[in-house]
Amino acid sequence: MAVLVGKKAPQFTAQAVIKGNQIVENFSLDQFLGKQHVVFFFYPKDFTFVCPTELHAFQEKLGEFEKRNVAVVACSTDTEQSHWGWLQMSKEEGGIKGVTYPIVADTNKTISKNYDVLAGDFYYDDNDELQAEGELIAYRGLFLIDKEGIVRYQVVNDLPLGRSVDETLRMVDALQFTEEHGEACPANWNKEKEGLKATHEGVADYLAKH
Repeated sequence: MAVLVGKKAPQFTAQAVIKGNQIVENFSLDQFLGKQHVVFFFYPKDFTFVCPTELHAFQEKLGEFEKRNVAVVACSTDTEQSHWGWLQMSKEEGGIKGVTYPIVADTNKTISKNYDVLAGDFYYDDNDELQAEGELIAYRGLFLIDKEGIVRYQVVNDLPLGRSVDETLRMVDALQFTEEHGEACPANWNKEKEGLKATHEGVADYLAKH
């Protein structure tokens, strides 16, 4: 699994569904460069079980991300038509109606591959025929990207393990705190706590207080 932290987030252009019902061409994260931080997360499949709980959870906290000037963007290897259809289904039916942030269609699986979250792989057999090993869907990868397009945080969960939206918000707060104050964030930091000066004296002072 590649570590993208500290590197430029892989670029892409793809179709996506925005505002819950509009299919757009040429969607790209480049639109956020210099303007917003981005939480870009992958999920395995439309019309499944853990996935709608995550998509609804991010929607429920979307206002908190927007207050922090953070764009939330989802992605799976389904088509844009599949995304659109799922978005028309109510929560009671297992759908994601009400989700308004963009959902990218990684139909050719290149985005998942470039972010190294694609479960399964392609290979050539002894007859030089292309084969697939495993199900070619995305793990639950999540990437926090700064305004310069640099990945600052990533986490990848296995397929049955849902993520914590609150932890994602905590990491957004931590990144923005370090950018604003130039201090580090110690273990279990949240925005109600003080930061840590990255010096021997700063560490000693912090540990003495805690």
